[in-house]
Amino acid sequence: MHRSPTAEAEVAAELSAARPALVPRYSAELPGARAAVLTRLWRALAHEPLPWITDRRTGRDGLALLLRDGRRLEGPLPDPYATAAYVTVVQLDGTAYDDPARLMTDLGVPHGLPFAAELGHSVASLALSRAGQEGAAREWPGVDWGWEQRVVDGHPFHPNCRSRPGFSVAEQLAYGPEHRPVVGLRTVPVPVGECLLTGDWPNALRDRGGDGGRLLLPVHPWQAAHVLKRAGGEGPAAHPLMSLRTLALSGELADVHVKTALSARLTSSVRDISVYSIGMSATLSRFAESLTDGLLHITRTLGAATADSPDLAAVLRESPQVYAGQGEHVMPVGALATTELPSRPGWLADFTRLALTVGLRLLDLGVALEGHGQNLLVVLSATGEPLRLVYRDLADIRVSPARLARHGVPVPELSGRVVTDDETALRRKLFGSLVAGALAGTAGSGAALREAMERAVPDLARTEDLTALLEEPLPTKALTLMRLSPGTPGDQWTRLPNPLR
Repeated sequence: MHRSPTAEAEVAAELSAARPALVPRYSAELPGARAAVLTRLWRALAHEPLPWITDRRTGRDGLALLLRDGRRLEGPLPDPYATAAYVTVVQLDGTAYDDPARLMTDLGVPHGLPFAAELGHSVASLALSRAGQEGAAREWPGVDWGWEQRVVDGHPFHPNCRSRPGFSVAEQLAYGPEHRPVVGLRTVPVPVGECLLTGDWPNALRDRGGDGGRLLLPVHPWQAAHVLKRAGGEGPAAHPLMSLRTLALSGELADVHVKTALSARLTSSVRDISVYSIGMSATLSRFAESLTDGLLHITRTLGAATADSPDLAAVLRESPQVYAGQGEHVMPVGALATTELPSRPGWLADFTRLALTVGLRLLDLGVALEGHGQNLLVVLSATGEPLRLVYRDLADIRVSPARLARHGVPVPELSGRVVTDDETALRRKLFGSLVAGALAGTAGSGAALREAMERAVPDLARTEDLTALLEEPLPTKALTLMRLSPGTPGDQWTRLPNPLR
C-alpha cells in the first residue's frame, strides 16, 4: 500500500509536544481520515472536467478512469452525494492506494504536488480533529456556538475539508472550533478618520482617547502573530464558529458574531475581508431586511470596518440565536448530520421542502443565496421539527436587477461581483450551494436526496428555475479542478447527475 507519512508524522511529532495524551487517539483516527479524504477526492476524479482524464467507463465492479498518459485508475462506483467514507482504496495500474496524498503525488499531473501536500494536511488535521472528540457532550447545546463546534469533519465534499496549512498543531488546538477553545481576540486601534466604516460600531470596541476617537478592530490571534506581526491589545473572549475566522463574542457583546480577517488558506481560498465587501455591507444588509418573511430571517450586519486593508478588517453581525424563540434551537445546516433528529418518515422531505421553497422564491425574485451548510441555518422546534431558516453572510450572494425590476422591487445601489443578470450564474449560486451542498450533505446519499426531493417538489411553486432544477444536471463547484488551476481566477464548475433523473 502506498502511503505518504510526511504530514501525518509532522502532526504526530507536534502533538507529542503539545498534548501527548492525544497521540494514541490521533494515530487510531488516521485510517478513517484517509478514507474520508480519499472519498471526497474520488468524487472529484469521477465528476470534474479534469483535462488529464480522457474517458470514464462504468462497469459492474466499479468505475475506471483512463488517463491521458495511458494509465488506468479504478475504484468503486461513485455516489456524488454520499458523505460516508466508502472509498478505502483505489488502484492505479494495479497498485493499491489508500492515501490520497500519495495518490495525487504519483498521478504526476500539473500542479499536483502542492495539492498533494494540502491533501496530506487535510488527512492529518482531520484525524487530529476527530481525536479531540472523546468526552464531547452530545446533548443539544443551549448556545448557538455549541452547535457550530459539533461539525468536526469540515466541508462534506471538499478533499481539503480540514486542510489548515500555516497552523501548527498547538494553533489548531487553540483556535479550531471542533476543539472547543475560548479564543482571546486581539484589538488594533485605528483612528476613525483612517477607516472605511459602514453601519454602527459598538462603544465596547471604541477607544475614545485622542482626537476623534479610535476604532478597536478585532483581530484573530493567528492573524496578529503571522500577518500583522504585532500583538495588539487585549480583546474580548470569543468562541470560534464553523468558519474558524468567525467567532461568537462574549460579555456585553454576547449577541454579536465577528468575522475577522484571517489571511490563511482554508479549504479553497485565502481568507481575508475585501474593502469592496466592507463598502457594500450596509447596503446589502438594509436590502436583505426587505427579504425577511415568516420562513426566512437574514442576520443584520451591525457594522463593518477596514483600515483600507483586507488584512485588517472586521464585520460585526447579529447572532442567529436572536431568531430562535422560547424552546427553539437554531443551528447551521452543516450540523444537522451530527445531531439526532426525529426519525419519523418525512423529516428530511419537510426540511428539503422548506429550504427549496425559500431558495427558489428568492431566486425568482432576483436574489441567489449561497445557501451552503455554513451560511444557512435552520430553526428547530423543541422536538426537532424544521420551522424556518436563517441566513448569514451576504458577501457572496448574487442580485439580479432585471429580476427585481420584473417584480417591482426597488433595485439597491450595488455594484461589482454581487450584481448579475446571468441566469446560469444565478442558478449555479443557489443550486450548487443549497442542493449539491446543504441538502446533499444532510441527506448523506443520492438515494436519500432523491426521495426527499420527490416528496418535496409537488408542493413547490412552478417556476422556470424549478424546471431547470428538475430537468438539468446539478451544478456544483469543481473544487479539485480549482485547486489544480492556480492560474485561473474565480469559480470553476462541473455538473453532477440530477438526483431526480
